[in-house]
Amino acid sequence: MSIHITLKEMALPDAAYEPVTVVLDWGTTNFRAFLVKSDGSIVDEKIGDRGIQSVTKGEHARVVSEGLASWRAEYGPLDIVAAGMIGSRNGWIEMPYVPTPAAAGDLAAACRTIELAQGDRLTFLPGLTDLTAFPFPDVMRGEETQLVGFGLNRDMVIVLPGTHAKWAEIKGGRIERFRTFVTGEIYATLASHSFLSKVATAERDHATAAFAEGIALAQQECARAGGLLTRLFAVRTGWLAGTITPDEMKSRLSGLIVGWEFVEARAGGWFKEVDTIAVVGDDDLVEVYERVATAFGLELAPAPADAAIRGALEISGRRSAAAT
Repeated sequence: MSIHITLKEMALPDAAYEPVTVVLDWGTTNFRAFLVKSDGSIVDEKIGDRGIQSVTKGEHARVVSEGLASWRAEYGPLDIVAAGMIGSRNGWIEMPYVPTPAAAGDLAAACRTIELAQGDRLTFLPGLTDLTAFPFPDVMRGEETQLVGFGLNRDMVIVLPGTHAKWAEIKGGRIERFRTFVTGEIYATLASHSFLSKVATAERDHATAAFAEGIALAQQECARAGGLLTRLFAVRTGWLAGTITPDEMKSRLSGLIVGWEFVEARAGGWFKEVDTIAVVGDDDLVEVYERVATAFGLELAPAPADAAIRGALEISGRRSAAAT
């Protein structure tokens, strides 16, 4: 999970609400904290580069204390909810994975709360695992807050774009199952470290014809097209043939790879044409995935940009209610 909401995107709450929670998204490379009022609106945010990979064991509490010092000085001891990789094996405390099917209450029951030296209370949220995945159980950390924040009251497939994109099925008020597609990581690796990086002259542009052509190549069903590995090389041979220009290569590559994610998802039974799905996120990848979903004949349900924050608050709120 990675939260990118800015204050400009959130309506400022009125003065009747008091700050109640800090939502902490502490990932591998970044430290992000959001001061949230009781109506769910963001009051302030802090973003830094002290990701978990740069913090040694035993130093996490100090980093939190220093990072949130100004808020503590203004509002007193803080209630903090931490989601994402901070609860991984390489983070502060390794949190368990709750198996699917899982409701918001199941996630809340697996939370863990600790008291910090300056009076702050920090609640770690668990991850989620799908034991039915082949050949090994699938896992997520952080995206489960987006699913809960979107809402578990509608039976629907939810797509969560990212470096490791997730497709999740909501059914009967629970997260029924999910699968991971390493779409963003594959694109970044090929765009920066393959034959393309030596030729391509422009970054990807998802509004271009080249991106749409990449999607169309992924959708091509004739046997001559081959699989993904063959189609990837066609980005280079198209350049050699004089059909693809260097400034189109990354856009075409992106369309092909994201389009192939949808091809695999369709083959895996995640959707069929004219189904309604939702794309949940808070950055430009939402628009990208919605564009591809439309090309595959899907209808789109609206989704809130602040789903991760809503979900973190709901899960921690259920935890607090159960404890009283």
